[in-house]
Amino acid sequence: MELLSLSAVELGTAIRDGRTTAPEALQAVFEQIARKEELYHCYVTIDREGALKRAEEVQGKIERGELKHPLAGVPMAVKDNLCTKGMRTTCSSRMLSNFVPSYSAEAVTNLEEAGAVLVGKTNMDEFAMGSTTETSAYGVTRNPRNPEHVPGGSSGGSAAAVAAGECFFALGSDTGGSVRQPAAHCGVVGLKPTYGTVSRYGLVAYGSSLDQIGPICRTVEDCGVVLETIAAPSGACIRDSTHIRRKDTDFCRGLKTDIRGIKIGIPKAYIPEEDDGSGLTRDVREAVLGAARLFRESGALVEEFDLELTDYAVPAYYTIASAEAGSNLERFDGIKYGYRATEAEELHRMYRQTRSQGFGPEVKRRILLGSFVLSAGHYDAYYLKALQVRALIKKAFDRAFRRYDCILGPTAPSTAPRLGESLEEPVKMYLGDIYTISANLAGLPALSIPCGTGAGGLPIGMQLTGDCFQEKKLLQIGCCYEQISPFKAGD
Repeated sequence: MELLSLSAVELGTAIRDGRTTAPEALQAVFEQIARKEELYHCYVTIDREGALKRAEEVQGKIERGELKHPLAGVPMAVKDNLCTKGMRTTCSSRMLSNFVPSYSAEAVTNLEEAGAVLVGKTNMDEFAMGSTTETSAYGVTRNPRNPEHVPGGSSGGSAAAVAAGECFFALGSDTGGSVRQPAAHCGVVGLKPTYGTVSRYGLVAYGSSLDQIGPICRTVEDCGVVLETIAAPSGACIRDSTHIRRKDTDFCRGLKTDIRGIKIGIPKAYIPEEDDGSGLTRDVREAVLGAARLFRESGALVEEFDLELTDYAVPAYYTIASAEAGSNLERFDGIKYGYRATEAEELHRMYRQTRSQGFGPEVKRRILLGSFVLSAGHYDAYYLKALQVRALIKKAFDRAFRRYDCILGPTAPSTAPRLGESLEEPVKMYLGDIYTISANLAGLPALSIPCGTGAGGLPIGMQLTGDCFQEKKLLQIGCCYEQISPFKAGD
């Protein structure tokens, strides 16, 4: 049995059935890391000793019948902006290079209680600000499908680790597409849940009203199982006021039903006939339309429609996200924890030097933008208007979901760019989020699934967006597509 070819659910079943063990699965992952990590650089921190000890403990519980969870014994990775007790959490920034939390994020705790084995912390864009995993203070991550290209971001390390077989599933955070876009670029599956479904406790905040933790996996079913685990159906997290207690967290029940009669809408603005400035490439457009044909052949009703305000999503998103980022990153001042400039002799100079030396260029750019849009004289002109646009975008989606069960479109306008290309044109990098950010602005669930390949064999992902709290329907539609599609994660 080739362990690395299994999905997370298949591996968990094999461990429970006694066909393999948690230590054997972990050893297979470490051997893959030894072969691939020097080139791909998916991880910032690897806890080999702790993971081996944990795998032995979990195996004992499985053999005694104490652990029966589908993910028990399965090696996982976690994005490095999710706190892990006793393990360094850097946000891929010099500012937190020596930060070791005294607690774990709620999502990580839920997975560890289920028996998943944490391998390490994955590389990311610094403080999750970026779309390529090139703004990390610890070096770039390369796309396993083509190492000359980026894996996407900001959860690029997590997506690359899953695609490279360096873990069986991973957690990322999604503020404007940071789970779905790297999943698309690396040819795996990524899910952003409805805002509030997963507790943000222990997630280092970027945009508090936008951030949501989500899984990156090899299959839609894996995403459903991971989401069931991290959504904490036993009750709302008292440490996160935005966390919602949901009773409908059986996301995998009836997952493999057919989709006859399902109504799928494609916004006309998402698949223009000619270049409209969105950067949509021909191969991505054809791959998404090919997926639409497969849905029609399976009995779904697929039609195009006008989705309002799509042109305003990018400016509204970057105004709101930068404003929240500027506020959230105020705490990194060299006093409480993290990096501190040592050569300054005066308090305010120490603040300035700490933040100048500790933050990278992209983080500084967004802090400056956030400070500007929140400043006196500009708040009403920019930030307040962005909030009003956000409310209108949510209403536009509400109207769409009265007619459709889900919305289909590209995850990203192009395949993964070459290393270095995006950093030369920051505005072009921002426009790469054009199809993903609306789900964050409206708090909607969205799923990215491989649907084709473009130039150079690079993966293409399609995005399915659902109404609030409709993850189960979204996963059912995604699972149906996975069964009929010739494109599989990791191919």
